[in-house]
Amino acid sequence: MISIALYNLKGGVGKTATSVNLSYLAALDGYKALLWDLDPQGSASFYYNIQPKVKSGTQKLFSEQLDLDDLIMATGYDNIDIIPADLTARNLELIMEEMRTSRKRFKTILSSLANDYDFVFIDCPPGFSVLSENIFTASDIILMPTIPTTLSVRTYELVKEYFEEKSLDLRKLMCCFTMVDIRKNMHIDTMEQLIKDKRFFSNYIPYLSDVEKMGIYQAPIAVFAPSSYAAKCYRDLWEEIKEGVVG
Repeated sequence: MISIALYNLKGGVGKTATSVNLSYLAALDGYKALLWDLDPQGSASFYYNIQPKVKSGTQKLFSEQLDLDDLIMATGYDNIDIIPADLTARNLELIMEEMRTSRKRFKTILSSLANDYDFVFIDCPPGFSVLSENIFTASDIILMPTIPTTLSVRTYELVKEYFEEKSLDLRKLMCCFTMVDIRKNMHIDTMEQLIKDKRFFSNYIPYLSDVEKMGIYQAPIAVFAPSSYAAKCYRDLWEEIKEGVVG
């Protein structure tokens, strides 16, 4: 099982759209996939049109009142399940602090999925926290969608510094560009600057209206616009990621 956490210190960078589309493409390739929506906004759950079946499920899971299997739901698409977000996800930091949870707690939970899924995609909330440190420790890959602006350079450096400060494995950190507008010199210059660090995939996601339409159709792009340029861009990115992680 390969676990990929979609994360950025900032919000609004295309993290959720990327997690939804990559998880669907993995399933379309025949892999058994799970999308875990840990962002309290629940946008990934909304895109898959799924509501949680257990009240306060996230809180009960981390306080060891129920098992992970109790939260997993089918999406209506072959090969892909989801753990939808619920409102208690917003209190997860407090729950973990009160429990004095070690940064291996999430890894223990995640490891219970190893025999059931080929890929687990985790849609993470933004920011640095006890939860993010747990996720960084547990996941095989931290995929950081990045809009190529000057502020993103600073954000990227802050994330690297956090990994070093917490003695986390920096080799896990991989990045992809999203919402790219090649008409803007700033975007081109920033991409040229960041890609030198060799953590960024060469394929990127342009700023496209079909990505915004995911909220209208409540579905991955490959479902409602399979022949679109947006679908092709996500497929190309997925193929590049898959080539790097599937032995």
